[in-house]
Amino acid sequence: MKIKTISAERIKEAVKEGCLAIQYKYSPKMQETMTKYMDQEKSVLAKNILKILLENSDTASENRLPMCQDTGMVVVRMNIGQNVQIVGGSLREAVNQGVREAYDVGYLRKSIVGDPVFDRKNTKDNTPAILYTEIVDGDEIEIEVAAKGFGSENMSALKMCKPSEGLAGVRQFVLDTVRNAGPNACPPLIVGVGVGGTMDYAAVLAKKALFREIGDRHPDERYANLEKELLEEINAMGIGPQGLGGSTTALDVFIEDFPTHIASMPVVVNINCHMARHTKVVLS
Repeated sequence: MKIKTISAERIKEAVKEGCLAIQYKYSPKMQETMTKYMDQEKSVLAKNILKILLENSDTASENRLPMCQDTGMVVVRMNIGQNVQIVGGSLREAVNQGVREAYDVGYLRKSIVGDPVFDRKNTKDNTPAILYTEIVDGDEIEIEVAAKGFGSENMSALKMCKPSEGLAGVRQFVLDTVRNAGPNACPPLIVGVGVGGTMDYAAVLAKKALFREIGDRHPDERYANLEKELLEEINAMGIGPQGLGGSTTALDVFIEDFPTHIASMPVVVNINCHMARHTKVVLS
């Protein structure tokens, strides 16, 4: 078995570049989707808000300024090939150094406090990042980088559903969570749903869902249909862009599932705003 070496320096640079790439403009897919919803929106106010959001993205890109004042907490997901050896430094430190450098040179707001309860002093470099790793087959490292804003993060929720609640219980919890979020999560939204596993793993699944591209559908047709149905039901609520009414409350719904215990059905709804800032790079 041949082992491939990938340096911590390359990982640092990939994280740094990812952090910068996602802050200044919507992704092409997001731009396309926002434009589609703007064109079909019946509410004049909602249509104008979507137009302003698109213009904001263009202006931010032209002036190299972040699209939103909340430049987020960095979440990094890595699929690490089992035939890869990371050399030249610590993986976690490489990730955090990439974040430090990006938030410095990009003039991005540093939003992380070191202690969550007592002194809440700002770490002044937007670290530490959240890091999830998974060992997979192969000799590459797939790195996904996201900047998660907390207006939407704060409106996320967990419910330990009873198995007897079934599909109806999952559906109702998702809809209730979005309805309770109202304007606070800065709609239009991307809604990530994690179902199964344990309490903590359902949350990991919900976060993983937010890394998917708009229009991606679950490989299981049942879940794919549920994603589409939930999107329609959410948009029928009338919350609209920025909570001011209209038929564009969410841009997509993504569900990730995992086997769970016979006695439970954990469900987590992790909400993202329309920024949906994430990117992916593969090191080989």
